[in-house]
Amino acid sequence: MRASRQPSARVVFGHPVHLLAFGFGAGLAPVAPGTAGTVVAIPLFVAMSYLPLAAYLALTVLAMVAGFWICGRSSELLGVHDHGGIVWDEIVGYLITMIGAPLAWPWVLLGFVLFRVFDVFKPWPASWADRRLRGGVGIMMDDVFAGIYALIIMQVVMHALT
Repeated sequence: MRASRQPSARVVFGHPVHLLAFGFGAGLAPVAPGTAGTVVAIPLFVAMSYLPLAAYLALTVLAMVAGFWICGRSSELLGVHDHGGIVWDEIVGYLITMIGAPLAWPWVLLGFVLFRVFDVFKPWPASWADRRLRGGVGIMMDDVFAGIYALIIMQVVMHALT
């Protein structure tokens, strides 16, 4: 379960781990911090979309692996497992969703909607990961699975339309 106890902006902006985990402050949003965190991922996707696919994949995997530690450490420091303000997992999930997607607003928005739907509804194994895995891996993996589901739908739609 995500806790509602919100750390102060001073805590989040004063510690590099919290700054990353809270999506550069997006996780402080009083309503829908996961959605705010996903919004932060959009400019990251735009910047990364100019890279070759191999570099995009490498950075996304690096962000995911780093996220295991970032989310776990932030959670430990806050004393709350999977605090609702931790949104690094949403950033990575969106980057997974957008693998191979064209840089055009319809695709950016479709990826955003698909990822948020899968993140909210958590179809298996995302629901299993959310309930069973602990620490940074547990925080990250439900969003990784949501990103993979959204990626599959994105690819199907892209191939159907092109």
